[in-house]
Amino acid sequence: MMVFPGWKQYAAGMSSAVGSLSFGASVGWSGPVEFRYKEGKSGYDFIPNGDEWGWVSSLLTLGAAVICIPAGVLIGLFGRKMTMLVMFIPYMIGWALIGFALNVKMVILGRFIIGACGGSFCVTTPMYNTEVAEIQHRGMMGCFFQLFLVHGILYGYIAGAAPDVKMVSLLCAILPIIFVITFIWMPESPVYLMQKGKTEKAEKALKFLRGKDTDNTAELNQLAEESKREKVRITDALFRKATIKGLFLAICLMAFQQFTGINAVVFYSNHIFESANTEISSSLCTILLGIIMITSSLMAFFLIDRIGRKMILLIGSAVMCASLLLLAGFYQWLQSNNVGWIGILSICTYVLAFSGGLGPVPFLLIAELFSEDAKAVAGAIACTLNWLLAFCVTKLFPLCVHEFGEAVCFLFFSIMSLLAFVFVLFLVPETKGRTIKEIQEILGG
Repeated sequence: MMVFPGWKQYAAGMSSAVGSLSFGASVGWSGPVEFRYKEGKSGYDFIPNGDEWGWVSSLLTLGAAVICIPAGVLIGLFGRKMTMLVMFIPYMIGWALIGFALNVKMVILGRFIIGACGGSFCVTTPMYNTEVAEIQHRGMMGCFFQLFLVHGILYGYIAGAAPDVKMVSLLCAILPIIFVITFIWMPESPVYLMQKGKTEKAEKALKFLRGKDTDNTAELNQLAEESKREKVRITDALFRKATIKGLFLAICLMAFQQFTGINAVVFYSNHIFESANTEISSSLCTILLGIIMITSSLMAFFLIDRIGRKMILLIGSAVMCASLLLLAGFYQWLQSNNVGWIGILSICTYVLAFSGGLGPVPFLLIAELFSEDAKAVAGAIACTLNWLLAFCVTKLFPLCVHEFGEAVCFLFFSIMSLLAFVFVLFLVPETKGRTIKEIQEILGG
């Protein structure tokens, strides 16, 4: 049986992405347990009101926003691997606060801590994976973050079917342990090692990742050349023309990712399915949603290096726009006509398009658009904005629904999807098959 020499780079990428699997489970946790907490069936002595539960849901994303820039600094100082492994400790503290909560404040604090741990992986995992990958595999491995994230969301939905809320939390808390057990054996990023002057360790890491019989001379020379470039202050690196344009593109893509409504749909999926008035249980619908996320992410995983990043974004944005427009029409005119299947079909189509386009690609592009000396901080800035906007959307969505109705909210998301299509069409360059140096030359004009 033939195995291609560099299969270990995929093993390293998948083990690092177990961290995002853990984060996805945290995202999926809130939907299935919401009604049990609110109805006093959670097994705890407290019942959160609507506003308190809004904080339980949304503080996960605020925690992610707070950690991104510190994580960007830490991966430059201590490495990608160590930064990810250290997150295990606060991860377990967060789940302990939720599992043994005496009041809703402990749940809220636990969610914030878990969000901070998970948010660090949106910076570290794509960067680590694209740095350990060969150029022809960079797109696929850069999608591991989103692919494992949606697997984690589905895991959270399925775990939510457990009869006891404490058991749901325990099942989610197991994942960070699995991450440490698998990832601790993987090498540090060769790019980071070479930047720190650890040439022998970088060569050893490449031999592990590419296969011991593979000639890595050219790749080592390229890494050495990059590491010997004149060191500049991070402020100088950030104010290069190419970095400014890359940051503009990354920030806009992250903004479109959130303003097209994905976190509103994920966090409030049970409520949305209940309002569709179908005979299918909301729990079953959310599990179906998770399966669709995985299917679409897998499609993007196999197509990203074939048809390119830009085409996937264009197709996804167009389908999202159409499905959200249909969903807005359903809530405006059809909800009372016993055609709830239209609402379910619209949401499923939207999630299918998002998980194959605006879901994975922006995180991949963060790892591709910036030079090595600007990547950590610039990527952290873009991710911070992403999670701040996710917090705003998650917190404000139920308020906007109450004030304006579902139809107006989904119409807004549809318009943002159309704007995303136009933005990608005219401004986003194709990065498939190009080296970081070539991408910098394109951005720098």
